[in-house]
Amino acid sequence: DWVLIWAALPSDLRAVTRPIAARDYWTASPLKHWITREVFNAVYVSRQRTDDEDPLEPLMEALRHGDSLVIFPEGTRGHQADPAPFKAGLYHLAQAFPEVQLIPAWISNVQRVMPKGEVVPVPLLCSVTFGAPLALQPDEDKRAFLDRARTAVMSLRKVD
Repeated sequence: DWVLIWAALPSDLRAVTRPIAARDYWTASPLKHWITREVFNAVYVSRQRTDDEDPLEPLMEALRHGDSLVIFPEGTRGHQADPAPFKAGLYHLAQAFPEVQLIPAWISNVQRVMPKGEVVPVPLLCSVTFGAPLALQPDEDKRAFLDRARTAVMSLRKVD
């Protein structure tokens, strides 16, 4: 999914935009590790962590350095057309970095172009649609914000 979004970005944004990558999966082989580290400058997160480890710290560090991040707030992509409910990390990042614009995006035809578990896209047509920036509203609770963010992403879907 990241490759499709990356390809849709202007070249100047590609240099400062980093994907979030599950450390256990994307460092499991030398090729995956090299691609995510050297080509895409990924921010690695641990899915299995200790009690004293903050899973958002690598993302916060990247944001503090002015990087842009591509986050899939549902965690991992399933096989359904709609994204799963968004996890709380997006809310906590929006709280910690209110100045950062959250841009929803929808990848049409993603299930066929980039089947789950594949690294190289299948050469089929797809499009990436970017929406208007979102911001956490004053006093907005976590569930309301996450539902609103998910709705913003899904509203970008083109109906065939």
